[in-house]
Amino acid sequence: MIEIVKGNKTALLFGATGLVGSFCLQQLLAHPAYSRVIAFTRRPLKVKHAKLEEQIVNFDQPDTFSHLIKGDDLYICIGTTMAKAGSKAAFYKVDFTYCFQVAKAASINKVNQLLLVTAVGANRDSFFFYNRVKGDLEEAVKALPFWATHIFQPSALLGERNENRWGEEVAGAIGKVFDRLTGGLLTKYRPVEAEVVAQAMISAAQGLQGGTRVYPSHYLQDLANTTDVKRLV
Repeated sequence: MIEIVKGNKTALLFGATGLVGSFCLQQLLAHPAYSRVIAFTRRPLKVKHAKLEEQIVNFDQPDTFSHLIKGDDLYICIGTTMAKAGSKAAFYKVDFTYCFQVAKAASINKVNQLLLVTAVGANRDSFFFYNRVKGDLEEAVKALPFWATHIFQPSALLGERNENRWGEEVAGAIGKVFDRLTGGLLTKYRPVEAEVVAQAMISAAQGLQGGTRVYPSHYLQDLANTTDVKRLV
């Protein structure tokens, strides 16, 4: 695959304080294809870098920052949990409304690529509300006129968090064991390191082929390995 390895691109990052987003931020700042990384967050980041620009925004007021979503590659790593959101309506607002509003604004502003994190099992017809919301979001962004749309569907995420999500940690540990015991039958649902998801996203963004692509969880490690971002640090 032909890849962009050096350049002067601008990355737009939403969700920089989350697990995947924080790894995206680190790797984007290290990657030579990007000369500018704009992070849109609710609160200031504890990161200082010559490439980094921060935009403190209120996601409930998209009209106040939509005009700023201009660049080459849009990374959306926004997400919450039902427990943290507190209700289905609150969860939907974060995981669908915020994400779609950002993606739509970017498409209007002629951003080239969208790189979006959803989840394994995303399906608008799913029995599970969580998966339905993720599926609705996928279908909605696919209709936007980006040159390339990349959708990443990780299973349970592994890695250090700033908040306590012990349920995912337990699921990750059990999933690893069960996958080994079944000889890989549950590969699709095998937990994946958040750092790998971020690396796969950045790797995909350096390709020169447009269109819409969906990356299931078990494919992310191979995709991440196509470009070793770590060696660029």
